Amino acid sequence: MSTYIFGHTTPDSDSIVGAISLSYLKNKLGEDTVPSRQGEISAETTFILKRFGFEQPMLKTNYAGENVYLIDFMESSQSPKDISDATILGIVDHHKLGDLKTNAPLEMWVRPVGCSNTIVKQMFDYYNIEIPKELAGMMMCAILSDTVIFKSPTCTKEDTKACKALAQIAGIEDYKALGMEMFIVKSDVLSDTKRALVLRDFKDFNMNGNKIGVGQLEVVDLSVFDNMKEELFEAMAELKAEESRHTVLLLLTDIMKEGSQLLVLSDDNSKIENAFNITLENKQIWLPKVMSRKKQIIPFLEEQF
Repeated sequence: MSTYIFGHTTPDSDSIVGAISLSYLKNKLGEDTVPSRQGEISAETTFILKRFGFEQPMLKTNYAGENVYLIDFMESSQSPKDISDATILGIVDHHKLGDLKTNAPLEMWVRPVGCSNTIVKQMFDYYNIEIPKELAGMMMCAILSDTVIFKSPTCTKEDTKACKALAQIAGIEDYKALGMEMFIVKSDVLSDTKRALVLRDFKDFNMNGNKIGVGQLEVVDLSVFDNMKEELFEAMAELKAEESRHTVLLLLTDIMKEGSQLLVLSDDNSKIENAFNITLENKQIWLPKVMSRKKQIIPFLEEQF
């Protein structure tokens, strides 16, 4: 029976590429694994897969009775609904410890770095397994995406080291230029519905019994949102009502200005204002230098809740 490897519910490039790269490594180590995904992939991820000649991992949302590896998450809110009926063999992640529980010991590769594929690269090195050229290029792009071309505060020396090593394997000299090309693709917000935009990189968190949804859109020019914010708020309101979320936040991140416009719908705005020491104006606020949901948003929200 094959073991499935997958990332969080609304997969980004790191979780999709991570499932593929970790599956390749595990298969080389003698395990029978298959990369999969829980949701639809983004335009950026499609660009990366096509650039390096890889197919999309299979779409699979039910894992009861299966053996699985998780990559790029360890929160029950970002898991398949039947995750408690699956056997988690291992987790590769760069986030904080989540609330998942297992019935047996498991393999854990958790590091405070900017991207899960940085950890997978370290695993390849640990096991002395050679990374194919095209796979290296794809992993390099995942690191550039998650670290916002090294601009994110989550980026570490380990990420830049891994990215440069992967670029060398892939034969790519100007990897930052490729990263910018990738972000231009990621900045296309006109071809999706507003609901799809909010859900493009959206994660739910359980904070003391309150369901908090936080989405993020990264673009090279924030002005693309000038005429669509009300529609984004409408989509956020739908999501808030659908699953009785206490709060829905959307980060509109400008990678050139290095900051984010925060859109807020909450049952208690004071918690959001206290978390970031701000005063909301028309349900939004500009947060200079804020680019990371993981490091600059979630910890402060958790303190309030």
